[in-house]
Amino acid sequence: MGLSFKKTYTFAVISTLYITLFSTALVAVLSFLFSTFSWQFCVVFAVAIAIFSFFVLQYRVEHFIYRRVKKIYDDVSLLDSATLRTQSITTDMATLTREVKKFATDKKIEIENLKVREEYRREFMGNVSHELKTPLFTVQGYLSTLLDGAMKDKDLRKKYIERAEKGVERLIYIVEDLDMISKLEMGELNLEYSEFNIVELIQNIFELLEMQADKKNIILMFDRKYSKPITVFADQEKIQQVLTNLIMNSIKYGRENGTTEITIEDLVKNKIIVRVRDNGEGIEKQFISRLFERFFRVDKSGARSEGGSGLGLSIVKHIIEGHNEKIYVESEFGKGSEFSFTLEKLK
Repeated sequence: MGLSFKKTYTFAVISTLYITLFSTALVAVLSFLFSTFSWQFCVVFAVAIAIFSFFVLQYRVEHFIYRRVKKIYDDVSLLDSATLRTQSITTDMATLTREVKKFATDKKIEIENLKVREEYRREFMGNVSHELKTPLFTVQGYLSTLLDGAMKDKDLRKKYIERAEKGVERLIYIVEDLDMISKLEMGELNLEYSEFNIVELIQNIFELLEMQADKKNIILMFDRKYSKPITVFADQEKIQQVLTNLIMNSIKYGRENGTTEITIEDLVKNKIIVRVRDNGEGIEKQFISRLFERFFRVDKSGARSEGGSGLGLSIVKHIIEGHNEKIYVESEFGKGSEFSFTLEKLK
């Protein structure tokens, strides 16, 4: 197997010392009793017995322990060949104990991670199934009704086809987001950096989402007037997607007659932080750490009635981290939430 072997002599040396002292003392006593005592004889005897004892003990102990230690290495190597195969086998009990404890700890962490991933996988599959099932059954229901006779009614036919189309659009939206999140998690985020005015970008998003905000009488606003452009260096299309998602969420979960306020602040010399703040329903503390998980919803029934794929915040997080920036969230239940992220600022 080409395994190197680290020898440890401590046990053999100490054992040899005990044997030598005992044997020499015994020979000295016997020689004295039989009147044949000789210091020279005792010294030669001690050296001889020490050398003999050391090599016998070292050989026997090494082979005795080696066989058992090697079996331990072989057994654990079956679980992870990369962990121990490249290391030398040792009969040093302290080193061996350390290695085995480290191996056991690593395996325990790995098993716990696998359990978490398995639970996450089950939850993810359940969420995907639920998200796809709802619009699929909706579309199927309308089409079945049309095939069962409603096709003859012109007004009913148009209404049901329009509703079925909305269901298909929702399916496409979910599939597109699933495709994007899969690419993001595989590291296939291709960023096209450019210089652009983030104030102008936000203003354009306000105009696009104005009608949705008007339905709940929510005001989209800056915290103050930004008379000068603020130029950042990032992927404009991706940052637009981030801001659109955050502002749409603030509208969805905002209160009637509320506000969505955008603040742009200098953070450090070449960084700004963009804050999206609302005075909506807020998020309970225990849910904040899970906000960026795929399909996670605080209020599942309410969130689904508002639409969306449930992947928006997860995509936002991947995009911001893909820019090597940070995203933060602060929320107080019943008072509102604030999502913020950093960007590189140009002078």
